[in-house]
Amino acid sequence: RITNGKRPPPLLKSRARSAIFGLWLISQLTNHSRKGGVSLQFQGEKPIFLQLAEQLEDGILSGAYPEGSQVPSITEYAATYKINPATALKGINQLVNAGLLYKKRGIGMFVAEGAQENLRKQRSEAFYHDYVEKMVREAKGLGLTLAQLTDLIRRGFQDVH
Repeated sequence: RITNGKRPPPLLKSRARSAIFGLWLISQLTNHSRKGGVSLQFQGEKPIFLQLAEQLEDGILSGAYPEGSQVPSITEYAATYKINPATALKGINQLVNAGLLYKKRGIGMFVAEGAQENLRKQRSEAFYHDYVEKMVREAKGLGLTLAQLTDLIRRGFQDVH
């Protein structure tokens, strides 16, 4: 507060407003994470927009973002994770195009109805192609029977935590 009765210059007001908004945004994202939101960590060779999309998918699958709930905005992702807003937009648009998110103009992005089940089906099919087919080929190459392979899978379920 200025005690000489003068208003602060517009630039100062703008900077103060930006600082307050920044603190508010950080508190909102921190609270969101505490409520079961997804904490993003970008790494590796995969483009950041794909990592963002996959981690949001993981949040939808785990229930951190239930159907009908709002996901953080593009601005929030960009500011919090220090990424270009266009990168965040590209990742979000991947999920919009897949029908997993939808936009309410002026409000934000929300998880679509049926998104969790659709993701589960997509991931199950990818799992089959990426892992099961290869495992069965290898098992047949080793001469394992279906019963032997099933026993190995059971053992894996018991051993892996």
